[in-house]
Amino acid sequence: MNTMALAIAGVAALAIILIAIGIATSGGSGMSDRLERYASSSKSDPAKTGGTGQGGVAELISQSQALASLNRVVERRDFGANLARDIARADLKLKPSEFLLIWAGVTVGVPVGMLLLSPLVPTFGNPLFLLIGGFIGFLIPRFWLGRRKSGRLNSFNKQLPDTITLIANALRAGSSFLQAIELVVRESRPPISTEFGRVIREVNLGLPFDQALENMVRRVRSDDLELMATAISIQHQVGGNLAEILDSIAYTIRERVRIKGEIKTLTAQQRMSGYVVAGLPIGLAGILFIIAPNFMKPMFENPPAVLGLPAGVVILIFGGFMMFLGFLFIRRIVDIEV
Repeated sequence: MNTMALAIAGVAALAIILIAIGIATSGGSGMSDRLERYASSSKSDPAKTGGTGQGGVAELISQSQALASLNRVVERRDFGANLARDIARADLKLKPSEFLLIWAGVTVGVPVGMLLLSPLVPTFGNPLFLLIGGFIGFLIPRFWLGRRKSGRLNSFNKQLPDTITLIANALRAGSSFLQAIELVVRESRPPISTEFGRVIREVNLGLPFDQALENMVRRVRSDDLELMATAISIQHQVGGNLAEILDSIAYTIRERVRIKGEIKTLTAQQRMSGYVVAGLPIGLAGILFIIAPNFMKPMFENPPAVLGLPAGVVILIFGGFMMFLGFLFIRRIVDIEV
């Protein structure tokens, strides 16, 4: 218990040190700093926020100078830039530093919660379970971010064929391409309307249309959208009937979605087998730990030992690695490209 308390205190001290280093190493002058100070002062204006104290903890966190300084430090790193891009693709209203703060909180919070529940469930106080809880807490925010990204991408791809058809019909009615995109922004739902709205804003700010379209492709990372953007760029260079080209692309995308749905249906049993192969032994071991904590105690006794570790621990590590390989192989087999 004392060791765990010291570990928690060490993590908190390390977080404070990192924030202090971020404040010390961040520059105090520059256009981005002045813009950020202007934005923060606008957000904290009582006339715009409806009075003081209305924002709660979220507003206090967003106005934290230490967090803003840490955010500038993080965004200068490649890791921070990649994280900011993933957050934008997931359509989360978070800064990289805020996501890292949530990440650290969940990583520490899961084992702390298990430690607090240990009087009710003694197994949760086991150091191995606390380590597993910390690992699970470390994975949860990244898994959640990945799910948000994939969900938004799937929603975008489902709306894209109808959007392309809408653009083609607008072009046949005599509208320009920008007018057709404005129609998409008005008539569509997020995330299609959000991304095409960004294209309109970038063009209005003076960015060439091809570059704005390329920026959208880089943000969304959709193969279907890249196909449409490539066709539009080629048509702008060589000419042609863009409406017919877009109709062909919409038909191709619809057929691809249909085939993907059929493949997903045919491989559902195999994908579920992969989840069972990976999750059943872990779930069974966890239930045994809770029901009979001493049942697997001989696995952690030393001797017998292999390479200085208890033989049972070596067997568990090897078995977990083989289950992980089996799960990867099953996923690779059922992952059919269309």
